[in-house]
This record gives sequence, C-alpha cells and structure tokens, in this order.
Amino acid sequence: MAQAPVKTVKTTKRKAKSHAGIDTRKLHTLDEAVKMIKSRASAKFDETVEISMNLGVDPKYPDQQVRGVCSLPNGTGRTARVAVFAKGAKAEEAKAAGADIVGEQDLFETINSGKIDFDRLIATPDMMALVGRLGKVLGPRGMMPNPKVGTVTMDLKKAIADAKGGAVEFRVEKAGIVHAGVGKASFTEEQILQNVRAFVDAVAKAKPTGAKGTFVKKVAISTTMGPGVRLDPAATVSGSQA
Repeated sequence: MAQAPVKTVKTTKRKAKSHAGIDTRKLHTLDEAVKMIKSRASAKFDETVEISMNLGVDPKYPDQQVRGVCSLPNGTGRTARVAVFAKGAKAEEAKAAGADIVGEQDLFETINSGKIDFDRLIATPDMMALVGRLGKVLGPRGMMPNPKVGTVTMDLKKAIADAKGGAVEFRVEKAGIVHAGVGKASFTEEQILQNVRAFVDAVAKAKPTGAKGTFVKKVAISTTMGPGVRLDPAATVSGSQA
C-alpha cells in the first residue's frame, strides 16, 4: 500500500526573516524587545503592537478576577467606534460627545441579532436592565458595560472621550491570560515603551485579593504578523512602576 506524501510546511521569506535571531527561551528588557519587534514589522499594513501577560490567578474564583481599563498615553493608533445605551437628554449628550451609535430598544435588537459594529459599549445606569439581557451576546466578547471600568456612567462625555482617546479595557481569560493591543508598529520606540509600561502598571495594580505568590508570571510582546519576544516579568513590572 502506497504511503501518502508527507506534507511540508512552507515558511515564507518574510516570516523566516522576522523570526531570525529570536530565542524564544531568552528573557529581554523592554527596551530590547521593542527594538526587536519594530525592526521585524514588515507587513504591508501598520501592524498592531500586542502584549500578552500570563498571571498567577484562576479566574473561576470570584476573588481572582482581573479586570480594568488603562488609558494609553499615546493612544492605540486607531479611533474606536463607540456605542451608547442612553435615552432623552443623555442620548443627545452622547451624540454631541461623538458617540458613533446611540440607541435604546433599537440598539438592543441590533446587538441581539449578532451585529456588533463598535469597539466599546457604554450605558447609563438606568439602561442596564435592558443591557443586562444581552449578557449571552456581550459577555463572551468582554463587552458588557461595567461601572468598575467606567462604561456604566452618567458622565458620558468623559467615558466617550476616554474610549476614543486610547483607553484599553482588559479582562483575564480562563487560562489566566490578559492580552491587548497597545499601539502600532509605526509608533516611535518611546511611544511603545510608554504604552506598554502604562498597561503593565494598570494590570499590576488590578491584582485581586485572592492572588497568591507571583502575580505576573510571563510577559511577551509582538506585532500582528511578527514573532513574540519574551520579557523579564520582574524587571518589566518594577520598571513600569518606577
């Protein structure tokens, strides 16, 4: 019986070049890592700078949840689309503040149908009874408004400005991982450094009461199409809080 031909995985020249010289076991300083990922960003589009943090928590326990929001000093490199649940005068306030979508029952129906054409959802407290019914749609996407991260508020002007100005919401996943986009490859090294430090600092400050032992176990940064570069967790966390 003839054997099936062995399939080989082709590595593109671009990928091979971007991964050249990367030791996946080595820990780098943040400065080194930023230089490495910027020099390897060669896609035809402006790649997003991404960060991944492995935390010493088990999210199935309520006292080990990690969630918060971080205002990146240099923004994310893109303008977020913001949807707002509000009515009456507050709906008008949201529109004036630059919200892309404002609604009540109509917005509920749109989201409930599975159409989510926005990056951040904000709601006034009086609308949460309606919004709460969208838990099965918004929850898995991490988009449910929450007062702890400033997305359930009467101060819509500030919330919308924060969302459009570079505020990044983070939430730990089942495996204890937090990840987010913290800029663009076109940013200067200093802009990326500042954004990463701000994000790491925000996550460190969100350490829950139930977390024991080492909180930040692993940290890595990459660009959309580039290789991940590991950071020294201890130096990265202490450096962000310096």
